Amino acid sequence: MGVLNITPDSFYDGGRYKDSKSVLLQAEKMISEGVDFIDLGAYSSRPGAKNIDENTEKSRLLPILEELVKEFPQTPYSIDTFRSSVAEEALNLGAALINDISAGKLDDQMMATVAKYKVPYVMMHMLGTPQNMQELNSYENIINTINYYFSSQIKKARALGIADIILDPGFGFAKNSHQNFEILHSLNLFKNFEVPLLVGLSRKSMIYRNLGITPSEALNGTSVLNTIAILKGASILRVHDVKEAKEVIELCSLTFSNKK
Repeated sequence: MGVLNITPDSFYDGGRYKDSKSVLLQAEKMISEGVDFIDLGAYSSRPGAKNIDENTEKSRLLPILEELVKEFPQTPYSIDTFRSSVAEEALNLGAALINDISAGKLDDQMMATVAKYKVPYVMMHMLGTPQNMQELNSYENIINTINYYFSSQIKKARALGIADIILDPGFGFAKNSHQNFEILHSLNLFKNFEVPLLVGLSRKSMIYRNLGITPSEALNGTSVLNTIAILKGASILRVHDVKEAKEVIELCSLTFSNKK
């Protein structure tokens, strides 16, 4: 899953893709590098990011999505939003799946909208909102907490008829660095739900702060953690750098394919 943030304030690529030309060029690059689907986000969910209203999110997202669908119609587009009205308008324009950081908790109409359109649904674990989530990272047992959260949200989604569910443990969302690594170490435990696991580790602070570097220098660390994630059962890597992630997947596949 290639990340394409059309926001001015995302932690790594904020402001980089603010017009249709730059977005189309980056999409073309990711497609040439073998991206499976592109995740479009018009609402920055980094810790402490400014809250924006629905109309601002739509004005950033929908014209760009329309151009991408027209220019690259064979590429599936994921929409990174927690708002059902944004999701619905994007799905009407040709989006193929919804990636919800709140797993339906920030908009009680989101799951019903996803069910209506019969598209895959990425449900992420997060507490609170991007504005206050880092104050909500006190857990007695973080793995048990996330498992309970997913169990509850999956039950709601299934009851509404959502067939295709993908789980994202939410690295960096209401978690500190130690907790992020604990989740990565125990990632295989979430396979019990028997649905695909998505991980979003790309250039995050758990990499660059621990290594004393910047997000722009965190590609090597991203590849290392993506490799660990695959070995722990991840099915989808959400990344800024498609070529390098594809190389990780290919080499892991060659190593564990049992081919002679």
